[in-house]
Amino acid sequence: MGKIFRPSSRESSILSKIESTKEHMRRLAISRVRECSEPLANGVATKLIENNLVETTNKNGLEEQLQKCLDKLSRLDDFEVDYQVAPFRNLVPQPQIVSLYVTAFVIEKLINHKDVVDIFGSDEEIYVTINQQVKKYMPL
Repeated sequence: MGKIFRPSSRESSILSKIESTKEHMRRLAISRVRECSEPLANGVATKLIENNLVETTNKNGLEEQLQKCLDKLSRLDDFEVDYQVAPFRNLVPQPQIVSLYVTAFVIEKLINHKDVVDIFGSDEEIYVTINQQVKKYMPL
């Protein structure tokens, strides 16, 4: 018969603190999006085009869509954010929530925009490119 794991109060306390810290960092990242959404949208759009991950007819239109995505992210509740990123949750081991949300937006929604010709590269490449810009504009 297998052993049943019952964490002690100390272990439970540590696990609880780890979870609350993760949740705090997530909320902090989402709230900081408001402060830097314009330069972040510009940086992400530029890098996606420079790295040949997105082919577009209008860079300003792409930037505008990313800006709307970031503004929407700052107003969504936790359930809606989790719903949007669910298909990409296992993309990387410890994803940054803003990067993951923008990646999901680019892959699922932006492909249908009139200014976007095509999206190239793997999901991981798109995430890494977006995450580099998020780290640049939103250091934690």
